[in-house]
Amino acid sequence: MRILVTGASGLLGLAVAIEAAPGHEVIGLANRHRIASKVQQSGSLGFLPRFRVAEADLLAEAAVPTLVHETCPDWIIHCAALALVDDCEENPEVARQLNADVPRQLAEATASAGIRLLHVSTDAVFDGCLGGYAENDPPNPLSVYARTKLEGELAVREANPQAAIARVCFHGWSRSGDRSISEFFFNNLVVNRPVPGFTDVRFSPLMANDLARLLLRMLENNLSGIYHVASADSCSKYNFGVLLAKRFDFDTALVIPKKLTDSGLHAPRPLNLSLDTRKLSSALGESLPSVSKGLDHLYSLHRTGYRDAVLRI
Repeated sequence: MRILVTGASGLLGLAVAIEAAPGHEVIGLANRHRIASKVQQSGSLGFLPRFRVAEADLLAEAAVPTLVHETCPDWIIHCAALALVDDCEENPEVARQLNADVPRQLAEATASAGIRLLHVSTDAVFDGCLGGYAENDPPNPLSVYARTKLEGELAVREANPQAAIARVCFHGWSRSGDRSISEFFFNNLVVNRPVPGFTDVRFSPLMANDLARLLLRMLENNLSGIYHVASADSCSKYNFGVLLAKRFDFDTALVIPKKLTDSGLHAPRPLNLSLDTRKLSSALGESLPSVSKGLDHLYSLHRTGYRDAVLRI
């Protein structure tokens, strides 16, 4: 299959492109963070598979239909977004354009061309008051980021009912080295620096490379509609930090318990975004990885040089 992956310079988009490349023709789309010279140079990625790179500004006029026409993909996995919560609060119009308008344009273009679309959304569409959210639970977004992502979901469903929508929560190794919660804990703990972990925030983080594999399986199985793609269990962010410290043999005492309410963060954050993943598990006929299994995978990729290779991109 020819797969177009948007946001290929981001943590998830790059993981999807890398995981898909061995068995598919992959076109990774990047914009501000150019990666073409690195991922296509012989030997520059070491053991990592290479893929074709395209560069485009998805906000430019007619950029989306032009991109779809020129690349002619069989599948599109749309990972690009404005995902930094506080940036969305400061730039709500850009957030709306990237997180809602672009998905709508992709859904319209893929519906008319018969292309399979998988749109990546977020667990943050929920308000975090209950936790254990299933796909049919009513969303109640708290922030600009969450509201625009929900708008994107609704736009995709309206324009292309055959599209798949994945509500996700993930962590992993990024090319910048500082985009995920696992990198936040790792970067501090590896130099023996104390690091706070929220005891009152619960989530279901999935390792990005595991998430990438599951997104590909969703397309292979021709799934449509909304699915929660996260770890099979959940934990607090404090416990996540402790589990990571144990896996990497860091000092667990350096993970300091703290409450979100004492953090001073600007945008509102939900407290319990644990997700129910049984719908996807049943559809694929497999159990989704646990938080612990995901950290095992994170550790394994670090040991085999994946993190260092990604940092060189």
